[in-house]
Amino acid sequence: MSLQDLVIVSGMSGSGKGTVLNAFEDLGFYCIDNLPVPLLPKFLEAFNVSGGEVQRAALGIDIRSGEKLSDLEQILAQLRGLEFRLFVLYLEAREEVLVRRFSETRRPHPLSTDVPLQDAIRQEKKRLGGLRELADVTVDTSEFSSHQLKAFVADRFRTHSHKSGLNLQLISFGYKYGIPAEADLLFDVRFLPNPHFVERLRPLTGKDRKVARYMRSFPETGEFVKRLTAFLRYLIPNYTREGKSYLTVGIGCTGGQHRSVYVVEELFRLLKLKGATMRVRHRDEGRRSKTGP
Repeated sequence: MSLQDLVIVSGMSGSGKGTVLNAFEDLGFYCIDNLPVPLLPKFLEAFNVSGGEVQRAALGIDIRSGEKLSDLEQILAQLRGLEFRLFVLYLEAREEVLVRRFSETRRPHPLSTDVPLQDAIRQEKKRLGGLRELADVTVDTSEFSSHQLKAFVADRFRTHSHKSGLNLQLISFGYKYGIPAEADLLFDVRFLPNPHFVERLRPLTGKDRKVARYMRSFPETGEFVKRLTAFLRYLIPNYTREGKSYLTVGIGCTGGQHRSVYVVEELFRLLKLKGATMRVRHRDEGRRSKTGP
C-alpha cells in the first residue's frame, strides 16, 4: 500500500478542526473534510490503485456524518491492522468557549436546528464520547489561537514518516503558563535548585553553559536526569512494541526558562533510541512574566 500515514481529525464543532486540516494541508497531506463514514474504506482502496501518489492523508470526520458515525469505531479497529500508520486526533474545548466561538462566527451548530446552542453542544459531546475514547491524542483548544493550533500540528507531524519508528518529542514548559495539551507524560522539576534566584543567571536559559554548570553542581540534578533517562529507555521500547507512534514528554518548571530547558537538553543528549525520531521544543524559553520565577 502506498499510503504511509492516515490522520483522522475529529472532535467538537467549533474546536478548530478546519484550522487543523489546513495545517495538515500545508504539511503536504492530502486532506478531505466531512468524508462520509461509509466511503472511508473505498477512499483507502483508491490509494492502492493510484500508483502511490498519496502517502500521507488527513480526513475530517465528525458529527456531520450523522447516524453512520457509529460505524467509525469498528472501521478504525480494522484499519489499525493494516500496514499504514493510523492516528486519531480529537479536538475539544470548554462549553463556554464553544458558545463564544459560534456567537462570533455566527455559524450554526450542526445539531442546533431545533434546539438551543448549549443543548446542541452537550448532545454532540455525548454522541462523540466513544470516538473520544479511541483517540491517540485529545487536545483541548480552549486557550489555543489559530496560530498556536497550526504550530501544534507542525511540531507533531512535520517530519514523521512510516519507517521512522516512534516519534519522541521533548517539551520544556513553565507551569505558570499551563501544561502542554499534547503531553503524554509530565515530569515536574521544580524541586531542583532554581537559577532564577542567582542574579547573574536570571537573564539566561537552561541552554547557556553557565546555567548548565550551576545545575550540574547539585548532585540531585545529575541523579534525577540519570533516573529519568533510564526510565525512558525502559518505557519507550514497550510503547513502540505496543504500536504507539507518537510520544510527547513534558518537563516543567515554574517559568520554563532554566531547569526544564536544561533537563530537556540533557535528555536529548543522553537518550540513544534506535529507530526513533527525537525532537526538542522549548515552549516558554525567552517568555518572561512579572509574577515571579
